[in-house]
Amino acid sequence: MTLQVTGKNVDAGDAYKTYVLDKISTVLEKYIGPEIGGHVRLEKERSIFRTDCSIRLRTGLLVEAHGTGGDAYSSADAAVERLEKRVRRYKRRLKDHHHGRQNGAALPAELTARDYVLQLTDDENEDHAKNDHHPIVIAETERGIRELTVGEAVMHLDLGESPFLIFRNAGNGGINVVYRRPDGNVGWLDPAKSG
Repeated sequence: MTLQVTGKNVDAGDAYKTYVLDKISTVLEKYIGPEIGGHVRLEKERSIFRTDCSIRLRTGLLVEAHGTGGDAYSSADAAVERLEKRVRRYKRRLKDHHHGRQNGAALPAELTARDYVLQLTDDENEDHAKNDHHPIVIAETERGIRELTVGEAVMHLDLGESPFLIFRNAGNGGINVVYRRPDGNVGWLDPAKSG
């Protein structure tokens, strides 16, 4: 298991790293197995600690969870508890994620897309923004767009912390989106179904 533990605005000491690694490995080996990798980030803002876990399973699936607390250990406990609930809920589906692919068979090729974070302008810079017409890019990453069934896409959405997921629909080959609705349900956008 390769799991990196880092801190933001706080030092994630050796005792915390050992504590988090033991808890996560115990939970995931119980449900998934030892072949995982990922990143755990401890962050402190004012008096609140937040632990973010991002775990990549051997199937390629990304499971995310976060927890907050008054100290680093309680935030880690909350994050691991949330991670365990997600993994336990989807244990059977995670094992069947490849739905019939042979062990060792290659995953379908992913499309890649650039993900940009743009700076919003405030009122002081509004005149400058009107004349410039080009927003300022403050972050840039690359995302994979996998081929999934709608059910698999909803599972990926539930296992992650993201409010939406873009995927290539395995049924029709089109680009689709599933997203979390304010009412707690999941929405599905399928441009191929429009008339």
